[in-house]
Amino acid sequence: MDQYIVSARKYRPATFESVVGQHALTETLRNAIRQNHLAHAYLFCGPRGVGKTTCARIFAKTINCLNPTADHDACNECESCLAFNEQRSFNIHELDAASNNSVEDIRTLIQEVRIPPQIGKYSVYIIDEVHMLSQGAFNALLKTLEEPPSYAIFILATTEKHKVLPTILSRCQVYDFARITVADIIAHLQYIAGKEGITASEEALNIVAQKADGGLRDALSIFDQLVAFSGNNITYKQTIEVLNVLDSDYYFRLVDLLLQSDVPQALLLLNEVLQRGFDAGNFINGFARHLRDVLVAKDASTVQLLETSDAIRKHYAEQAAHCDAAWIFKALDVVNTCDINYRTARNKRLTVELCLVKLAQLVAKPSSSAAVPPPTAQTVSQPQVVQQPAAPVVQQPTAQRSNIPSIPTIPAMPKIPSLHPQASKPETSPAGTQPQQPAQEENRPFTLDQLLDAWAGLKSLFPEEPRLLAMLNDHRPQLIDAEHAELTLVNPWQRDEFKKIGKQAMDYVRKTLHNSKLQLTLKVAEYDTSTRAYTPEEKYKVLVAQNAELANMKAALGLQLE
Repeated sequence: MDQYIVSARKYRPATFESVVGQHALTETLRNAIRQNHLAHAYLFCGPRGVGKTTCARIFAKTINCLNPTADHDACNECESCLAFNEQRSFNIHELDAASNNSVEDIRTLIQEVRIPPQIGKYSVYIIDEVHMLSQGAFNALLKTLEEPPSYAIFILATTEKHKVLPTILSRCQVYDFARITVADIIAHLQYIAGKEGITASEEALNIVAQKADGGLRDALSIFDQLVAFSGNNITYKQTIEVLNVLDSDYYFRLVDLLLQSDVPQALLLLNEVLQRGFDAGNFINGFARHLRDVLVAKDASTVQLLETSDAIRKHYAEQAAHCDAAWIFKALDVVNTCDINYRTARNKRLTVELCLVKLAQLVAKPSSSAAVPPPTAQTVSQPQVVQQPAAPVVQQPTAQRSNIPSIPTIPAMPKIPSLHPQASKPETSPAGTQPQQPAQEENRPFTLDQLLDAWAGLKSLFPEEPRLLAMLNDHRPQLIDAEHAELTLVNPWQRDEFKKIGKQAMDYVRKTLHNSKLQLTLKVAEYDTSTRAYTPEEKYKVLVAQNAELANMKAALGLQLE
């Protein structure tokens, strides 16, 4: 039985041409070799699994090749190349700084640098995870790194560039490796699958590439795991089962349900996701990414921003055609607010369910208003049809409101109507039909406790404004009459700050209280600005003002103030 070799090692690039996703960097290194412009120190930095150590090895092998090709690649036939391929080369030295990070380890390395290469031109020292070196080890390396022997080249590799000393960075040519794109990872996995005789769907490889997060080594490890599970035929369902990834079909279905305002089915879909063991927070976060992708797919010029396969990109474009851009903007805002509140919510499931209910209500208002035709010229010419019943509605006692028939065009879970003052005007209705009475619901009476509860809810509108939150918490309005409230503030600055958010705050309060006529008056508190007497002179003047004879007594006795 042959020894198994993982794909990350078996298909590790051996030439600059085979390096995936780093064309600009590999081309720069090849040109440096071609023009014989080699620096004495390089720093390769970037995320894990993007080819830093691989490029360092290819670079070291190529500059020591005795018979380079016309493209200045290694020939793989000379003694230096054969020694490198068989891992017995004495020209290339690798040091793991994670386990050799002391001053003594670097001193040993410096002693080795003094020995010239036996075969080839250069001794290359590859120090992996160089940010793990101690402060003393960095200092010991400084002088040698700045002025090494002519045959010595240092290649430092790290995933955390910010931890490397600036004095080290200034002595190196820095190469920043980028994350490998989803398209490049999918293409490389398809190449390996073809070599191994494995059939893999593009949707499955897309999930692998997304899960790898820009690291090709991670993608190859996941690929080997899928092969071990499913054999030579990797399907999408097997991939999401092995990787415990939520099927994107749930998000597509949820959008369709929300567009239909189907709250019960949306809640059942959430329950199905939770029963499968997925976290509600991850679900809402993934749904936010899905809405973002739908928004991107709305425009042909931005659809290229989707890092996914062509089949899934087409699916996004189809759903985007059924979604209004304004609805997506509002949905993203609701989902983002839910994601922020989820972390501190006690009942996390209820938080997500309320988010889905709000999303379903975003399209409830247009569907109900569509049943009412626009006013005609005949309606405008007969205003008494609309205005005549409006007067008794406003003056009707609260006890009689239960006799008003329900409006059949409003759905079971309606969107809360806008409570701007202009929204309280009665809508015109076609001639011969009974006009609706929105003012009856728009101007409900309320108590001081209800007003204070609505005022407390303003804190959710400004979660990242600590000064506003403190002001809203310290100052609360007082009810003057049924439609007027007064807010007393400490100083004019607070008054000006509140004016900036006044419209948004009052819209929220009116909406919560179902009363569009509520008005808020701002008042700055008045304080006693009279000065108090502190010094003896000031106290004497106060006493003299109260009794003038005191001054005569002071003069007669020759008294002095202390």
